[in-house]
Amino acid sequence: MQSEIILEACVDSIEGALAAEAGGAGRIELCAALSEGGLTPSAGVIAVARQRVGIAAHVMIRPRGGDFLYTDVEFAAMQRDAEMAKRLGAAGVVFGLLLPDSSIDLARTRQLVEQSQPMSVTFHRAFDMTADPEKALTDLIALGVDRVLTSGQAPIAAEGIDLLTTLVKQAGDEIVVIPGGGIDEMTLAKILAETGASEIHVTGTREVDSGMTFRNPRLYMGREPDRSEFSTVVADADRVRAMVELARRSRP
Repeated sequence: MQSEIILEACVDSIEGALAAEAGGAGRIELCAALSEGGLTPSAGVIAVARQRVGIAAHVMIRPRGGDFLYTDVEFAAMQRDAEMAKRLGAAGVVFGLLLPDSSIDLARTRQLVEQSQPMSVTFHRAFDMTADPEKALTDLIALGVDRVLTSGQAPIAAEGIDLLTTLVKQAGDEIVVIPGGGIDEMTLAKILAETGASEIHVTGTREVDSGMTFRNPRLYMGREPDRSEFSTVVADADRVRAMVELARRSRP
């Protein structure tokens, strides 16, 4: 068992990545569009984040929102994106692929794991859509996946503690099970204490108002009408710092 909990902060901007580092996060999961659950960030975002952020960055490889049953052309895009992340110096990639029956897509996952080496590989919360999580974890171990991100197949990790505990025990030293999904300052310590997890995944965000002084109230550039175009949600260094401290205190 490692001496300290690794806190991974999920961010979808360079500003968020910088805030996560300032707050003491051990690693970032770098995405775009967290409102969609996280999509592949652009090459420019990856490159600038690598230049300006000192902690490890694991890059999301997800071509669209929705489910994790991908077409041939979508998988081809994922392969190219993994290659791009590797060229730009990412420490790891994060992806998940399923078959129609919700089992792990063994062939494509194996292909993408091999292609991604020597980067670290995390199988993301597509895992929470599988019908047999213990079988899915066994499959990921056999495929050489390094980590699996999961809420314990619950809407939030705090409600999936029983399965998370089972998975951490099953994983042993063969794969890292990372609790993630709605974890905040109120639930982090309990999840770590009860599951025995050695890593944890958080967002820890705040809303930031735009600096725009003129705002056309009649137009919406992709957001729903009840959501402002003039605010963004970014990682908050103070919140990340508070959760890092909670994680530190949770380890005897």
